[in-house]
Amino acid sequence: MNPSKVYFTDFRASPKENLLQKLKRLCITAGIKDIDFNNKYAAIKIHFGEYGNLAYLRPNYARVVADLIKELGGKPFLTDCNTLYVGSRKNALDHLETAYANGFSPLSTGCHVLIGDGLKGTDEALVPIDGEYIKEAKIGRAVMDADIFISLNHFKGHECTGFGGALKNIGMGCGSRAGKMEMHNDGKPQVSQSRCIGCKACAKICAHDAPAFEGGKATIDHQKCVGCGRCLALCPTDAIHATNGSSNDLLNCKIAEYTKAVLKGRPHFHISLICDVSPNCDCHAENDAAIIPNVGMLASFDPVALDVACAELCNAQPILTNSRLGENSLKETAPAEGDHFRLNHPDTNWRTCVEHAEKIGIGQRAYELIPISKHE
Repeated sequence: MNPSKVYFTDFRASPKENLLQKLKRLCITAGIKDIDFNNKYAAIKIHFGEYGNLAYLRPNYARVVADLIKELGGKPFLTDCNTLYVGSRKNALDHLETAYANGFSPLSTGCHVLIGDGLKGTDEALVPIDGEYIKEAKIGRAVMDADIFISLNHFKGHECTGFGGALKNIGMGCGSRAGKMEMHNDGKPQVSQSRCIGCKACAKICAHDAPAFEGGKATIDHQKCVGCGRCLALCPTDAIHATNGSSNDLLNCKIAEYTKAVLKGRPHFHISLICDVSPNCDCHAENDAAIIPNVGMLASFDPVALDVACAELCNAQPILTNSRLGENSLKETAPAEGDHFRLNHPDTNWRTCVEHAEKIGIGQRAYELIPISKHE
């Protein structure tokens, strides 16, 4: 089998071609025009960013994709599904308000915003896939109602999956609240009492009242906990850790199977931007400093190859010292394998997601990186 084609361009611009024009040319060169958009609904899956986060993709990029789809006769809309945790995107009203506050309005993006799983996160389509871990995926109904699926991904670190790229944006992002709970429910965190300072940051972020406090120390009620992992990244002393070492691997496999449910049976195309690479997901209200320099923009019909290409391009970059990754690189326990994302979050292994995705037929890890020509 020939390797999948992944098209790439850096963030260099010129008086003859700005970055938005360059993104459009990237998509066209990568073959987006091969999709028949005529009078078809096209879902553009994007992360609108938690309120307070500034690392999410600028809405200008979404405008490029939406305008291109309209030029090709399609009917685009931006979409994401509600979150499992407490935050500014836990229901459709708060989610829309956050999207608008972060610049994703119909006026700025050229298309409407639809929250994929409805007002309370319960408007879902049940998609049978008979996977190894998931038998029936719970996907936001508006996502599944679309004729064509486009992912527009901000490539960044992630506290549970290693990084967030195309597969994470699709699989976890398109799950309804029940779907997200199904993906998260294998691993439950535990608190190291010697490290806990009783700051209650975990209680403030938990949507299920799982943290309890006795003697100024936190414990996690596993009957209430759904294993979303938000508390792990938020704890200022790293007192919270996963009790099941394989839980993040299982999460990655479930994300891959949810991705298969979203994509199967319809045209799809994927775009990833490696810029403002924050250590954690855009779900965090604090994005923190970038861990590596900006790299470029990539596009492909294969989301697996796209994720692997992005990860390898990132791992080839120097570490920015004034960042979480820079701090981790100075620790005596830092792994020496040259994987920035394992160094960023040592309990994660992003390869389990792409390996399982390849196994179940979403795409392949082998890719050919094709730089687009310079604009003349």
